[in-house]
Amino acid sequence: MMRMTDMVKHLLIINIIFFIGSYLVPQAQDLLALHYVESDKFRFWQVITHMFMHANLMHIFFNMFALVTFGSTLEHFWGSNKFLFFYISCGLGAMLLHTAANYYSFHEPLNVLMANGFEKTDIMNALGEGKYDTRWEEVLSNSQFNGMMQAYLGEAVGASGAIYGLLVAFAFMFPNVELMMLFIPIPIKAKYFVPGIVALDLYLGLQGSSIFGGSGTGIAHFAHIGGAIVGFIMMWYWKKGQFNNNRWDR
Repeated sequence: MMRMTDMVKHLLIINIIFFIGSYLVPQAQDLLALHYVESDKFRFWQVITHMFMHANLMHIFFNMFALVTFGSTLEHFWGSNKFLFFYISCGLGAMLLHTAANYYSFHEPLNVLMANGFEKTDIMNALGEGKYDTRWEEVLSNSQFNGMMQAYLGEAVGASGAIYGLLVAFAFMFPNVELMMLFIPIPIKAKYFVPGIVALDLYLGLQGSSIFGGSGTGIAHFAHIGGAIVGFIMMWYWKKGQFNNNRWDR
């Protein structure tokens, strides 16, 4: 394994500090996790801080394992500044797609409730107190109700979106390197492995979405996809720029 690079080491330390701090100071979860954008608990800094928060030991272990494994290789070739810019950009892309999916999951049933005579102010006030009107369940389907509650009351934490961006970048740079999942020891080339896990996330995200009648999996699949999309766009742009520069030099 390649030696851990400086920026990866710094990110690893920050994540560990946040993880320990969230247990020592329980209030940190409310302040630093990403809340729904229309929630009273949402704060502007959460778009960054949520990337360094994790739900449990298993969550942070797998994310940090991937950060060290793939991030060190990428930072070695890019340098610290370019790597950090890429990492944060993918994390922000993950946040944006996750927020957009939550916005739809919340507003689609909200519109149904309003069409059935419920006032938006009353709905928002009830949710702001962590409550709901039992009559909502008579109007909404189970998937609509669950999607609405999860979107508003749920919290997003973790570096997974940024990690998915790193996976995409690694597949771009080293497409024929063989990777394998921890519990499935079958080597698969990166150019097949990474699109495969992104496709799986898309499937699970759609199946768990209220759009398709699901009730959610407890995993922010659309955040993973958002990080992967931003990673793909950036790598495509950089690769295209490199090609154009090389052609110009000739």
